Parts: sequence; C-alpha cells; structure tokens
Amino acid sequence: MPKLSCTNLHINGGNFYLLSRTSFRNHHFRQFNRRSSCNSAIKSPDFDVSNHRFTFLKSVRQQCKLGFQNLQIPVHLFHQMLSLRPLPSVFDFTAILSAIIKLKHLRPHRTVISLARHLDLVSEFRPNLHFVCVVANCYCHLGRVDFAFAVFGKSIKLGFTPDCVLFNTLINGLIQNYQLRQAVSVLDKVVKLGIRPSIVTHGAMVKGLCRIGDNAGALRLLSKMKAESSSCKPNIVIYNTIIDSLCKDRMLIEAKNLFAVMVSEGIEPDVYTYNSLIRGMYNLGCQEDATSMLSEMLENDISASAVTYNMLVDMHCKDGNVDEAQAIVELMVERGETPNIITYNALLDGYCLCGQMRKAKKLVDLMTKKGCLPNRVTYSTLMSGYIRRKNIDKALEILKVMLQKHITPDVVTFSTLIDGLCKANRVAQAGELFEQMRGYGIAPNLYTYASLIDGLCKSSQTDEAVSVLKEMESHGLTPDIVIYNIVIDHLCEAGQLEEAERIFSVLPSKGVVPDSKLYCTLVKGFCKKGLVAEATKLLSKMEMNGCPPDSGIYNTLIRAYILSDDFTNALYYRDIMVNKGFAADVSTISLFVDLLSRGDKALLEKFIS
Repeated sequence: MPKLSCTNLHINGGNFYLLSRTSFRNHHFRQFNRRSSCNSAIKSPDFDVSNHRFTFLKSVRQQCKLGFQNLQIPVHLFHQMLSLRPLPSVFDFTAILSAIIKLKHLRPHRTVISLARHLDLVSEFRPNLHFVCVVANCYCHLGRVDFAFAVFGKSIKLGFTPDCVLFNTLINGLIQNYQLRQAVSVLDKVVKLGIRPSIVTHGAMVKGLCRIGDNAGALRLLSKMKAESSSCKPNIVIYNTIIDSLCKDRMLIEAKNLFAVMVSEGIEPDVYTYNSLIRGMYNLGCQEDATSMLSEMLENDISASAVTYNMLVDMHCKDGNVDEAQAIVELMVERGETPNIITYNALLDGYCLCGQMRKAKKLVDLMTKKGCLPNRVTYSTLMSGYIRRKNIDKALEILKVMLQKHITPDVVTFSTLIDGLCKANRVAQAGELFEQMRGYGIAPNLYTYASLIDGLCKSSQTDEAVSVLKEMESHGLTPDIVIYNIVIDHLCEAGQLEEAERIFSVLPSKGVVPDSKLYCTLVKGFCKKGLVAEATKLLSKMEMNGCPPDSGIYNTLIRAYILSDDFTNALYYRDIMVNKGFAADVSTISLFVDLLSRGDKALLEKFIS
C-alpha cells in the first residue's frame, strides 16, 4: 500500500482522497492520530465532507470501533458531522460520543456533555434512549447525579420508556456519590415499574453497600436476590465482592461461611475469592490457615497469582518465618510464576527484620541478575536493616549506591537514616543529611524533625533544637505533642525553665492540647528548681483543663515538699493521691524512710498509715 502523506488529505479538483477500502481508511485515521499536520489539513477550508457523506460516515464509524488517542480528532469529526445535511443519525452521534468516553485518562465527560448540548440546539436532532444514557452517565461521573435525573426526566417527557440500562446508570451514579438510600429507593421503584433489575444493577448495589461498610445490607440483598429472582441469581462477582468486604472488615468467620455457601450452590471460587480469604487471614495473622488455603487453591487447579504468593511471603516474613517465606517463593517459581519486585522486597524485609544481612545483600544481587532492578523500597529496606544492626556506615554506603543509580531517596528513607545517625550520636552528620535532603527538594516530615530535635537535645544542643522547632513551625508544619515533650523535657533538664514555660504557654494557640506527660515534665522542672508553689499552680491548672493528674505528678510533688521540709503539704497531697487510687512509688517511700534517720517516727507512721 502506498504511503499516505498529509498532502493526500487535501481536496484536488473536488476529489476527496478517502477510498472506501477498509485498510486504506484505517491508515487514513492512524495518520490523523499520529500527525498534528494531518489534523490541520483536515481543518483546511478546502476540506468538504458533504460530497462524500457516505464514505466519510462509514470511516467515522470504523474509527469509533478502533478508538481514538486524543480528544481533538473525534471532537473535530463530531463538528464535521454536525455540519452535514441531512443530519447524520442519532446512532452515529452516539457512537462517536461513546468512543470519546472511552478516553477515560483524559477525563472526557465535560467534553461529551458540551457536544451533547450542541446537538440539543439542532432542531432536526432526535435523541434515543442510548444517547440519553450516555449523557446521564457523564453527569454521574462528574458527581452531578441531579443533572442526570434531569436528563432522565426530559427523556420521559419525550415519550421514552426507561429501560434497565438507564436505571443502572442512575443507580450506579447515586452509589458512586455515596447516596445509597436514594439508590435503594430508585431500585424499589424500578421493581414496581415491572422492570427486572439486571445482575449489573444488583452488583452495583452490593459494591456500594460494601464500600460504605454495610456488609449486613449486602448480605440481605444477596438473600433477596436468591429468594425473588430465578433469572438473576448471584454470580461469582457478587460473592467475591461481599467476601472481600467481610475479610477487609476482619469478619473472617462470616467470610468463610459465605464461601462455603457459594461452593454448595455450585459456584466455583476463582483466584480473586481465594486472594480475599488469604488476605483476610493475613491481616489476622492466621499463617497456617492462609498456607492451607493456598494448598486448597492449587489442589482445585486454580493458579495462584503473584498477588497470592506475595501476601503469603510478606505475612511469613513479618512473623519472622523467613524459611517458610523462602519455601513459598520456591513454590511460586516451581508453579511458573515469576517473582516480581514486591516478592523480592517482602523477602528482603524478612531477612532484615531477622538480622540476616548477608542473605539480604545476596538477595539484592540475585534480583539484579534476574533482571529485577532494585527500587527505592529495596534500598530503603536494606538501609533500615543495617541501621537496626547499628551499622550506620553500611547504611550510608547504600545511600551512595542509590544516588549513583539516580534513585532519589524519599522522605522515609532520609528520615530513617537521620534517626539512625542521631541515635548513634552522630548528630552533626544527621544535620548535614537533613540539609542534603532539602537540597533534593524533599520536605522533612514530623518524624524527620522529631528525630533531629531529639538528637540535638540528647547531645545537649537545646538552643539548636529550639531553632529547628521554630523553623519547622515557619514551614507550616505543626509539631505534635511528642516533639513538644522532647523539647520541654530537655529544656527543663538544662535548667532553661523560662524557655520551657514560654513554649508550653503558647501550645493552646497552636491547637496542641498538653497531655499528662507534658504537665509532669514541667512540674518536675519547677520542683527541680525549688519552685514548688509554681508546680502546685500547674497541678490546679491541669485539673481545670480536664487533664487529670496521674501517679507520677503526685509523687513528684510530694517528694518536692519533703525535700523542702514541708511535711504538711506532703501529707496533704499524699491523701489526695491515695483517694484517687494511686500509691506512693519507691522514690517517694525511700524519702519518707529517710525520716527515720531524723528520728521522726510519728511522721513516718502517719505517712505509712
């Protein structure tokens, strides 16, 4: 076949070069999709489809079947069709709109509605029920179910009798927009109109009910289907949907019971059924049951998917059974299923959790040999394993390898390494890595800041820790109660009570509610400085703010009063503490025992009583 150039698409002396042969016509449209210059040629003023109406429409129909790669071509063809007189049939317009809808990745629904409105302005155009369904479906996808019902109302006025397909569209639209009650109401009306809901309708309803966690409603609908309709019996899809939902909600017994009912009714489970059950067992930590389910699955000649094997590998690895996980990988290969990056990463995580770093490193080398290139998760897992074994230098080597391979670490990778460096008392290096992380355009998260702030505090760099805290707030990231606890605790330990009190005082304005641990930290700080009256005021404030003091706070306060020889208040707060159900701790009792050395046995007996 001769090559079709863009110039071939122009009109020469009124002859439009678009032959009726299918092969030539297909090539013609492929050129449309591939070359923007062709597109401009079609739009030239010389282009006249009216002289070859039949050939043009036939070609459009063929291309609608083949599909389009962009929106520009079908939209242009639509407008060319719109210019024809007499107007093409509603079937032709519906076909091109349906073809546009298939370009889901381009979100074409607004475009389809806009084109439908153009048609609405043409007096000769008469829609049919299929056309109405297409438009209603687009409104549903845009979340405007109200407009979809308006289109439905207009179709009734035009004399159309709604069918199951149109009701399916409306019901599915309601379900997708979480309007389950309205969907149930519409379904009831459909039944009253004498229209039998299809399996698609019931499937959509079951899926919607499961999505909002109404498993009981889904089971009732399942029973209703079995009781009322011999022509619309539940199929494997509906059973799988409910079983999967039950497993996700950790209702494994109910899922297994429904599985047994399904099998007893002659519906054979498929790989999705087994995957749902295995996932349910996986989430509940039932390793033996999950492995047994795999055996049953294979015995029934149902090939397990990579998803099935990966779940089992991951489950056994997280439970520390790396040998069992390795056996499953071997079975996977034996059954003709190639391990993928998820399989290898799961097994790698198992080795790292068990501290088997040599095996972990060998596995990464094996992955590469098998053509399965390690990714960010692979290297991050390996890095975490080395950090867990306190081998920070090896973890830093992995970071270098990642960067050499142009794999940019994410916030989790950097945060894990920063935390490891801080715990190894290599805070300066952690700070450098923190800056390097931001150099890559990766914003630190709460965990990153918490690790760095904790490291700075533990290395007695409280001023730097407060600076990092302020920087964190300036970047719009609100520290959580854990970070404030770390900073205030170390400020109190360093004797910087004023700064600790200042930070504590602004917490309510930042939406952070102090907890008992934070109050206790500050109470200890006051008591350490001998400011027992201030500590007592804080105790009262704590109670007023609805945060009941715990044993730690009372014991801290009692010890402070003992050390300041204020035994009256020490006994007073001891009585309050006991009445609240708390007991004196070892440190408090030991202080009272010291009273024996002073000869004050009466006071000691009073305390013990």
